[in-house]
Parts: sequence; C-alpha cells; structure tokens
Amino acid sequence: MQKEKLQEILLDQRESFLRERYIINRDINLEPYISTSQVVIISGVRRCGKSTLLYSIKQIMQIPNSKFCYCNFDDERIIPENDILEQIYRTHIEMFNEEPIFFFDEIQTIPLWEKFVNRMHEKGNKLFVTGSNSTLLSSEIGTSLTGRNKILQLFPFSFKEFCRFKQHSYNIAQLSTTEKSRLLYDLHSYMEIGGFPIVVKENDIEIIHNWFQDILYRDIISRFKILQHVEIKILALFLISNTSKIFSYATLQKISHIKSLSSIKNYLHYFELSYMFFYVKKFDFSVQKQISNSKKVYSIDTALCNKLGFKFSENKGRLLENMVFLELLRQKKEIYYYANNKECDFIVKQGIQIEQAIQVVYELNQENYERELQGLLYAMNDLQISNGLIITFDDNTFPLNTPENVKCISIWRWFFENNY
Repeated sequence: MQKEKLQEILLDQRESFLRERYIINRDINLEPYISTSQVVIISGVRRCGKSTLLYSIKQIMQIPNSKFCYCNFDDERIIPENDILEQIYRTHIEMFNEEPIFFFDEIQTIPLWEKFVNRMHEKGNKLFVTGSNSTLLSSEIGTSLTGRNKILQLFPFSFKEFCRFKQHSYNIAQLSTTEKSRLLYDLHSYMEIGGFPIVVKENDIEIIHNWFQDILYRDIISRFKILQHVEIKILALFLISNTSKIFSYATLQKISHIKSLSSIKNYLHYFELSYMFFYVKKFDFSVQKQISNSKKVYSIDTALCNKLGFKFSENKGRLLENMVFLELLRQKKEIYYYANNKECDFIVKQGIQIEQAIQVVYELNQENYERELQGLLYAMNDLQISNGLIITFDDNTFPLNTPENVKCISIWRWFFENNY
C-alpha cells in the first residue's frame, strides 16, 4: 500500500479506538492474559465485544499512546497483501520511533499473519490479536504458534453481563417482590434480544439481520468462495428455525436441495468456524458412534432465533435450552445430549469425568414432570451420574417429591450462582 495512505488509515483507526466508550467488566479474569509473555488470541463471533475488550486491556495496562500499534483489518481500505503487517510495523516505527505493543483486530483476513506474529513474538514484542473464525484456535496457529499463545474465547453477553450493562443489580439471596419482577423482566428481555452488545445497547433486535448477512456473505460465502448462495442461506435459516433440535443430513439435503453430502458437511463446518452454530453429539462411549449419530444444533445467540427463526412466544423452552448451552460453553464444559429410550438435554463432562446430567424445561407442571424427571433419571442411572439438575425459567412451581440427587433451579438463580 502507499505509505501515506496507510498512515492515514492507521491514524483514523487509532482515533476511533481511543474514543471514550461505555464499558462494562466482562466476567473474565484478564490478569493472566495481560501478564503472560505469550501471544494473546481473542476469538469469537463478530460484534461480541472483542474490540472493546482490546481497549479495556490497553487501558488496564496504561500503555502510552506512542507505545501501541492498533489496526482493524475489517477496514475495507486495508489491502490484505502478504507484507501488510510488516508495512504497518514500519509505519508505526516511523511515526513514533518506539517498538509497539500490537493490537490487531480481525486478523484472520490477512495471509500468513501467524508468521509475522511469531516473528514479532520472538523479537520480544507483546501481541494481542482478535479474530472471528475459530480456526484461529487450531489449524492456522498449529505450526507457527504452538505453545506460544494464550487463547481467550469471547461470547456475547451472559445474563449477568447483560444486567451489568443495563446497570441493574440484584442480590438473589434477598429479592423483594418488586425486584424479582424486574429481574424476570430482564430475563425475558435477554431471552428475546440476546447478548450482542450493540443489540442490547440499542434495544433493537432488527440489527441481528445485518449481523447475519455479514457472517453469511463475508465470513462464509466470500471466504470459502461458495457459489450456492441461495442454498446455503436456506440451510442457515433452517438451522436457526430448528435450534435445540436434532437434525439429520438427509433432512438438510432435502430442504436445501443440495445433493452433495460433502457440500452439506462443508457448509455446516463453515457455520461452526464462524461461530454462528454449534453442534452437540449424542453421548456414547464409542467415539465412532458419537461421530455417526445425529447431532443437535444450537445458535450463538437467541436473538438470531427470534428474528430469523421462529415466534418467541411459542418456543420459550427451546430458547431456554439454548441459553443453558451457551452458559455451559462459557464454563468450558464438554457437552453431549442423551437419547436411549429416554431423552436428557445435556450430559456434562469435565476432562474424563461425567459430572452432571441436565434437563431444561420452561415450566414444570403435572403434564410434563414425570417425562422430564424420567429422562433425567434414566440418563443418570445409565451413565452412573451421581447428581442431576432440572433448570426452569422460574422457581415457583417446583414439585416437592423430587429425588434427593436431583436439584431443581431457576435459570436466573443458576446464572448468578455459577462462578467460573
């Protein structure tokens, strides 16, 4: 790129990056990432707050303005040439005459980025990089940065972060009737509009449509040079409409009119790489059976389902299940579903230990209590799990005859009591 033009872009971006903004503390301990000498990789879906987290790190570290080099590669003016990172580095040196701490946003668009990052790391520079593609966590850094990176996965707001952003504080041990009503109103809002910071700030779920278009066309269709634009969009909308459900390849082929099974599998993989969807395997002690069995799909945010998938009022149970799934991801749990005569929503592993079975239901009542409990108990007995959990929207309808090894809890209480 022309030197003068690149300098102008970097100064524009620096001005935007340093602009004061409303920041909440995310439920992340940043100290290990700030103190490490390793390359810090922040990976997560578009618009989940990665740039704001970079700004928070810069502020906590109290870095002088001449000492940091920031670039957002999502800027259409940046030409992704092989040597663009070297150009940026030299431009910074010429402007400030100081070795920088690097803050690189959406770096996955730049070819050979990991080579440059590795070279700067070996030179002693500190680097923070973000990306909206999960390959940042695996293949793209596998050869150059193995053992030299510290990874932070960022998600849209949790419910606690959502309340913090709204400046609503709750002491769940001492809730008045009015406070509990306000909390349940916030929980309904969170279930409907989700946790993307810009959507929460604007209280406008319509924004999620633009986000969907960005992911689909920029991160998937453009990046992977896909020609079947209509078919892959149909596939995405079907998965959104079937969040928290089991799907089969045959069904996906039928609704999308994509004949090639390998194309279907590739498209599902691209959705996963972009953090749009997650797939949960059926639990089995056989790894081969886990791979071959049908999977369940979950969305990155409930707003995606409500805006593009189904009617909010008719699918609260599935939305609740999606919210529980995302919270388990934040807790870094290994998650499966159970289906063997009876069904259980989640089997949770930590390392090699199966630690919990979880059933999610919007409301426990006389019609569904036996079915939900039996599914949970069947999974617990079959897999020799010592404790089970039933998560509901609220806690005012719990039956009194729940077994001792099964706990019933409202999702809001579960959100606040989980510390990780």
